[in-house]
Order: sequence, then C-alpha cells, then structure tokens
Amino acid sequence: MSIVQNKKAFHDYFIEERYETGLILEGWEVKAIRSGRVQLKEAYVIVRSGALFLIGCHISPLLNASTHVDPNPVRTRKLLLHYEEIQRLIGKAERAGYTLVPLDMHYKASKIKLEIGLAKGKKQHDKRESEKQKEWERDKQRLIRMKNS
Repeated sequence: MSIVQNKKAFHDYFIEERYETGLILEGWEVKAIRSGRVQLKEAYVIVRSGALFLIGCHISPLLNASTHVDPNPVRTRKLLLHYEEIQRLIGKAERAGYTLVPLDMHYKASKIKLEIGLAKGKKQHDKRESEKQKEWERDKQRLIRMKNS
C-alpha cells in the first residue's frame, strides 16, 4: 500500500531500474509517516562512504510528539540495502547522467519501505514528448468509451 509517490521524478527522469530499500527512522518519524505527513518531492539519494542516504525528504512532526525528542523534519536518513546491491548501484550511479531518486514510500508487512530508481535526466523536448503521449492515451481511452456507448 503506497504512502506517498514522487510524481515529479517520473516527469523529470527516465527510470531505468527500481530497488526497494529499508529506512532507518526514529519513532516520531514512523508515527508521522503513518499519518501521511511525508513529502518526497524535493528528495534525492546520495552515496557517501559506501552507503546510501536519503536527503531532502520532509517528514512533518506531529503536534503531540514526545517532549524529549527534538524533531528535525529534513534530517539525512540512511537507506538499507545488501552490500552487493549498494556496490552495483554505486557503479551505475557514477556513470554520466545517472542519478538515484526516491520514487515511492510504501508499507510492506507493516514495515515502511522506500522504492528508489536509477534514473537518467530528461531534456525539455523529452518532457514535451511524454506529455503528448499521455494526452494521446487519454484521448484514445475517451474515443473507445464513446464508441462503446
């Protein structure tokens, strides 16, 4: 079940591969995510010292968060993957034009998982082309519905 999707990533990038990762979260973050107070729009993934980190993911703290916790909504969060997967991703991400972007945060067996994608940036004309393609698909569906009615 999806919690939040990064629709901007699909607009700005060609997604070539997808990986499911775990996240290291604090208790207040889990509660806030379960209540839907998370945003992936400006988030991205970086490689630092052989590990992957999620940067820019905004998790708004709940008003009734614990008093002994100082919540930082945009703190850096470590992603959990197997060592071989991390090495493969590092090798692919260091190639020219490739980046790692968060795509979707979802539940899997009561755990919160993040889907990241190996992506290549779109040029402006690519964005226009994909927009035309979406419009054509909508028009096609509309015509089929009108024909069947």
